[in-house]
Amino acid sequence: MNKKLAKLKYLPNNFEIIENGDHVICAISSKSISLENLNYWNVELQEPYYSYVEAHTKKENS
Repeated sequence: MNKKLAKLKYLPNNFEIIENGDHVICAISSKSISLENLNYWNVELQEPYYSYVEAHTKKENS
């Protein structure tokens, strides 16, 4: 991992890389997520989530 934070635009079925990097930070847990492992995000809020657990937590608290 290069340890460079990427900037992404989250779309309904994928994401667009705005600024190159190799990871993003989970909006809930602050864990680093490699782009290869990024599977969960919220398009409306433009937030990435480490796993379904964080995504579910965010949904329940909204």
